[in-house]
Amino acid sequence: MSDLLYDADEEALRDTVRALLAAHAPWQRTLAAVDGDDPYDATLWRRLVDQLGVTGLAVPAEHGGAAAGFREVAVVLEELGRAVAPVPFLGAAVATRALLACAEHTLLRRLAAGECDVTMAIGFATAPDLATAADFATGPEARPAPVTVGPGPTLTGRVRGVADAVPHGLLLVPAGDALYVVDAAEPAVRMAAVVSLDATRPLVDIDFTGAAARPIATGAAAADAVTAALTAGAALLASEQVGLAQWCLDTTVAYVRQRHQFGRPVGSFQAVKHRLADVWVELTEARAVARYAADRLGAAGPEAALAAALAQAYCGPVAVRAAEVCVQLHGGIGFTWEHPAHLYLKRAKSAAIAFGTADRHRAALARLVDLPPPVAATGPPGAAVR
Repeated sequence: MSDLLYDADEEALRDTVRALLAAHAPWQRTLAAVDGDDPYDATLWRRLVDQLGVTGLAVPAEHGGAAAGFREVAVVLEELGRAVAPVPFLGAAVATRALLACAEHTLLRRLAAGECDVTMAIGFATAPDLATAADFATGPEARPAPVTVGPGPTLTGRVRGVADAVPHGLLLVPAGDALYVVDAAEPAVRMAAVVSLDATRPLVDIDFTGAAARPIATGAAAADAVTAALTAGAALLASEQVGLAQWCLDTTVAYVRQRHQFGRPVGSFQAVKHRLADVWVELTEARAVARYAADRLGAAGPEAALAAALAQAYCGPVAVRAAEVCVQLHGGIGFTWEHPAHLYLKRAKSAAIAFGTADRHRAALARLVDLPPPVAATGPPGAAVR
């Protein structure tokens, strides 16, 4: 077992990212941007890529990356979650894991250098256990027919609910029994915005009408790459959820200390203390689970899948509860558009179904540890089961 405490390099990375976000991504700017035409902060994204090299953190040095690892990626995601920053870093990290699995060194080098944005064209709600070699899923329910492969090859079909898709970037598209690269700027690729709860992470439906594609993996290798990417998404999302929950707790504690009611600070009331103490305990546990999941992404064997399932089974609900407590304990101001609490609640709620719901991950966790399902109760309706 690795040491899950943050080392000096990770703390230095955190401080650097937090300082950049404080200077260039205050919540006031994010709140103003959600009403604009461009959902992503392109300027902030270029600063993160060009100045900090975040897209190269998990890329090996021989391919132009920083040779750090997914633990460092998770640290960046904690800070981005803390700021609900509208940048497509999670999608880039998921795509990086797929490219590493495919040994696609050319794209890895371009990604690390900041020359292109790469995203997996797969539904944001897709759980890791939904990827198969024959039919890559695009969502857990009511999914359209999979993208089909034509001569050339070309791709035709639709993928619904894709997150972090940049219009002028590259798309990794699972189709048939292969994984393809498609240029999103091609005329045969059309993105249509979807109304989503979280305006800081917009979703799009992508239509392919004979789009030119290049295969980078086929057969079992393609299926393994997609599963590895979705597993990484579930594991890394947990760190973003931890950062979000930490902001909610810190902000709420600061508010109830200075807000007075009946001649005393609101935070001095026992009921308020208990709610915040519960959030603190859950958040401490969630951080340990998220760190374990990020650490296991760099290890061989089945532990990565188990750790990712464990992380999403726990961290998603914790982030939602922290955001709900934040809104409620802020009182009337917590329900206003002018306060950022609603941004965090919306991000937490939408992230709770990303890469599979907590219930789905609990079921996956049971399968991974070979836990048998509960025995169905027998007897007449209403009879007590002993």
